[in-house]
Amino acid sequence: MEKVSIIIPVFNEEDNLELLLAKLQVLTDFEWEAIFVNDGSKDQSAEILDELAIKDKRVKVIHFLRNYGQTAAMAAGFAHTQYDIVVPLDADLQNDPADIVHLLAKMAKGYDVVSGWRKDRQDATWTRVWPSNLANSLISYITGVKLHDYGCTLKAYKKEILQEVKLYGEMHRFIPAYAAWHGAKVTEIEVKHHPRIHGQTKYGLGKTFRVILDLLVVKFLMDYSTRPMHFFGLAGFYSLLVSFIAGFLAVYLRVAGLRHFSATPLPLLTAIFFLLGIQFILMGIIAEILMRNSYEGQNKTTYKIKSKINLDDLK
Repeated sequence: MEKVSIIIPVFNEEDNLELLLAKLQVLTDFEWEAIFVNDGSKDQSAEILDELAIKDKRVKVIHFLRNYGQTAAMAAGFAHTQYDIVVPLDADLQNDPADIVHLLAKMAKGYDVVSGWRKDRQDATWTRVWPSNLANSLISYITGVKLHDYGCTLKAYKKEILQEVKLYGEMHRFIPAYAAWHGAKVTEIEVKHHPRIHGQTKYGLGKTFRVILDLLVVKFLMDYSTRPMHFFGLAGFYSLLVSFIAGFLAVYLRVAGLRHFSATPLPLLTAIFFLLGIQFILMGIIAEILMRNSYEGQNKTTYKIKSKINLDDLK
């Protein structure tokens, strides 16, 4: 029987937690543990989670000191898993826990990552669905990993895929791209999606914009994470090239008697692009130093844990 670690970030979901656990308890096709990460909830979520953990030892709880965001919550959950398959799941009941069985069945066919696709999405079209479709198209285009629904939390990962992933910002959405980048087999299946009954959504246009900003970081990391000087050095080279061409034209126009320096913006462009070129090169050197220091093994997290239940060894 498969063993699955289910990671559930929680932020103000007091009305959904007991029903969610009830839906998990009817799943008998695999052995599971549910790691609830309380991301600084202001309602009664913490107290409810503590009670659920006392009643069922398969329920593990991590309480953050404050709200750090969904990505940090997932990172904490990933760090505490004991099983070889990891499935993130939202606590809002919009995804159906029963679909985990279908994710595992697809994974059994040789895939390392199986992503859920909310094809019949039950969210507001203007503020949720359309911005999400735009973001998914951009992510697929830029990363080269074609998925319909990067934003769907419900996914299944082999644990080893996650061990080298460092999560920041909204980066949890891009794990399939990271995985494919490192040679993992990635696919997707359709999953059910339900309207939210209790609580308020934590998503919106602002989060879509932040995802797109993080996408730019992902693109940089995929192409230049181990060689940042190639990126900044190339930008510096082209800036210096523009500076040289502008300077040459300014001198030529002056020598030919066609235009005085003060009558053309070329000298100013020469100075601006020269300074930009030098700045890019210096940034590249600094990025190289930071990258090398990072690779020397700093083991810092983006969250602080207040307490845990049914879990050993603070991570």
